[in-house]
Amino acid sequence: MKETEWAKLVADKLDRALSGFNVKAGKRLIYANEIVEYGENSTSYNEMAYETDILVYEKNKENFWKPRVVIETKIDSVTTHDAITYSQKSATHKYVHPYLRYGIFLGHRGHHPLPGRLFRHGAHFDFMLSWKDYEPEDTEWKILLSIIKKEITASKKLEEMIFNSRSKQREKYIALHKPLVTTCAK
Repeated sequence: MKETEWAKLVADKLDRALSGFNVKAGKRLIYANEIVEYGENSTSYNEMAYETDILVYEKNKENFWKPRVVIETKIDSVTTHDAITYSQKSATHKYVHPYLRYGIFLGHRGHHPLPGRLFRHGAHFDFMLSWKDYEPEDTEWKILLSIIKKEITASKKLEEMIFNSRSKQREKYIALHKPLVTTCAK
């Protein structure tokens, strides 16, 4: 199976499982706006976008949508170069969408555990996940769904914290803690 086929299968399954959100494989997401020139009352720019492997997004009123979670996918193996490249893509997307959550998802791994190179070089990932095969075991599916739901909630909370920071009605946080959560293979 090709990686793009697997990403589409996972995206379709997630789309059916996440009510109120849309999930699509191959959707493009802007990571930069390059300024070409400034006018008196306008700016000319070029939008730069990467194609995402899997994008979880929320549709708003009319034709607007908001990205919530991006999932990079790899099957069989992941190299140090992959880890560095995808982690950098995560950073560029988060620069434009500061509330975006980003992870890497490995499939058809057989031996299953996440490789150490992801821990070392995946600094900009919010989550990492590995499945033994293309189709999940029940536990693997439950873990994926749980992570995605938590990441959607984190995205919404970050958005509120960032964009409503001057509102008198905002939540007034006094602490932020990002714990490390792991699940071991059996």
